[in-house]
Amino acid sequence: MPFYVSPEQQMKDKADYARKGIARGRSVVVLQYDDGILFVAENPSRALHKISEIYDRIAFAAVGKYNEFENLRLGGVRYADINGYQYDRRDVTARGLANVYAQSLGTIFTETAKPYEVELVVAEVGDDAETDQIYRLTFDGSVSDEHGYVAMGGQAEAVAQSLKDGYREGSSLAAALQTAVRALEAQDAERRLEAKSLEVAVLDRNREHRLFKRLTAARIGELLSAADGGAGSGGASGGGKAAAEPEGTSTTDDDGA
Repeated sequence: MPFYVSPEQQMKDKADYARKGIARGRSVVVLQYDDGILFVAENPSRALHKISEIYDRIAFAAVGKYNEFENLRLGGVRYADINGYQYDRRDVTARGLANVYAQSLGTIFTETAKPYEVELVVAEVGDDAETDQIYRLTFDGSVSDEHGYVAMGGQAEAVAQSLKDGYREGSSLAAALQTAVRALEAQDAERRLEAKSLEVAVLDRNREHRLFKRLTAARIGELLSAADGGAGSGGASGGGKAAAEPEGTSTTDDDGA
């Protein structure tokens, strides 16, 4: 005999399921600095990226299941390419892309048995800090317009609290990176992140054409040492304890990505 489950209970169960899946992953931090927008993820994998370029001035960051957010990333790239070709490259915006993702995630959440276990940030760098755009999207299609910084995945509340305490508007790239790494380490008093266990990228408004750039482990170490006045950053520049999770490329707990 079939049993009845109220729509309210179904939505609650789906939301709880998605939140638990996202919380199992490693965190991502997105924050503004003086020359653009910085993306920092705890990610030992060199093959499975959590931070990617979408279009000229637009980048994407995600936590959750790799196969699910990779499908969304590819869809966003196709959307941007088609609209930029049919109309004008200036017509491709983070706001438009966020609306497309919101519709897709909302439909999946309400109409399928299993919601996507993902959380996304779509960011667009402007000509100055006032025109930067950062949009956060959750598993149910909700969109929020963020300013300053965003923390997703893992113990997001602890990371966000550390960012709240340490973030300063107009910070240099080195200072912003150090703030982000300290926020990621705040999830565990014993956690010390090495440069090689971080995935870092920027949208730099001072670059020409492609504003997205990934930072190498060597460059990450240099920036963290500079922020610390050359004394090192407690391991983030390469001399401390590595992240506890093993390096891997699983697509099920995907903050292996």
